[in-house]
Amino acid sequence: MKLSARNQLPGKVVEVTKGVTTSNIRVDIGGGQIVTSSITNTAVDDLALKTGDSVTVIIKSSDVIIGK
Repeated sequence: MKLSARNQLPGKVVEVTKGVTTSNIRVDIGGGQIVTSSITNTAVDDLALKTGDSVTVIIKSSDVIIGK
């Protein structure tokens, strides 16, 4: 699959937590870094996401906010 988004991080799913309508997916991208994404339960089912899956985290955003 080709995408215009340049921020693509390979990783492994370490946790899938389903809620009523959305799921939180935690992905280990290496170096002790975890990225969490909230996606619909339908997307989780369509992708058949489960712990241990190799995935790519794709970040496409017009704003990146940093706080300290």
